[in-house]
Amino acid sequence: MNAREQHEQQGGWRLFRGDGVPRRVEMPPAPPWRRFGSDPEAEQAPGAARPSPYLISPEHADVVNAALHLRRPLLVTGSPGTGKSSLARAVAHELGLGEVLRWPVNSRSTVQDALYRYDAIGRLRETNLIRERGEAEPDIGTFVRLGPLGTALVPGERPRALLVDELDKGDVDLPNDLLTVFEEGEFEIPELARLPEEQSVVEVLTERAGERATVRRGRLACEEFPVVVITSNGERDFPPAFLRRCVRLELPTPDEERLRAIVTAHLGEEALEEVDQLLEVFLRRRAARELATDQLLNAVFLRSGGVDVTARGLLEAVLHRLGGAV
Repeated sequence: MNAREQHEQQGGWRLFRGDGVPRRVEMPPAPPWRRFGSDPEAEQAPGAARPSPYLISPEHADVVNAALHLRRPLLVTGSPGTGKSSLARAVAHELGLGEVLRWPVNSRSTVQDALYRYDAIGRLRETNLIRERGEAEPDIGTFVRLGPLGTALVPGERPRALLVDELDKGDVDLPNDLLTVFEEGEFEIPELARLPEEQSVVEVLTERAGERATVRRGRLACEEFPVVVITSNGERDFPPAFLRRCVRLELPTPDEERLRAIVTAHLGEEALEEVDQLLEVFLRRRAARELATDQLLNAVFLRSGGVDVTARGLLEAVLHRLGGAV
């Protein structure tokens, strides 16, 4: 009997009862895909727990390999829940590239912010305070922090891994704005380029805590083009000039066999004992509405812990439609 089953037998399903009575409860184990705080470096240590394998067909894996060999961004499309974002982490894990840098795109995202941010107001405030104390002015590099894209271009022995998540949610001009950076693998920080020659080498902050990068004469250029995975939900088309510079991969919607393999990979062989009824319901509902694979995993996880997902309105809450009105 695992820890979750013991928790359920002890009546731990109703952590919240809605009766207004405060009580101390022991939280049950979280699903494997909702556990946080793990150290990416520790995962590489001998004997450390391995993350769940990323299930991908040889044909689709070859498309990923083509992007790696060509040093081109991989543009991944597919329905929600097909594993687009997880692909970047899987590639970084297998190639030993460390933690994935992530740029979640929204309607306000700009290439400028993804490359670097300059805190001019903070520098002015700090300079005024230090001058009042008669001390030397602070180094400008303290007020420049590279964004996820800028950090991915920092030269090093190994390429960095960058996930550009949901690019189709950005401004219509955003893909074109990325072309120069992707083509040249470098960018300029004007605030540093204007500095005198004696200040031509500046140490700036990066997206990763405690890490600094050296910028010379205001320019930063990569030595190895980063492993870039761009995801899109297909909400709009991209310009041909952008598509020409990407390797495209469309992930298919998992069939029944692949869904069983995904459940096994995440929850183990024993979870398959509980999956038949839920899988039938999931496939039937997915044919009529938009559902994601992780919704099935959520339902199986609860069911494997002894929770009757088909009762108490839970099935509708877990397998709710993703598109259209709720």
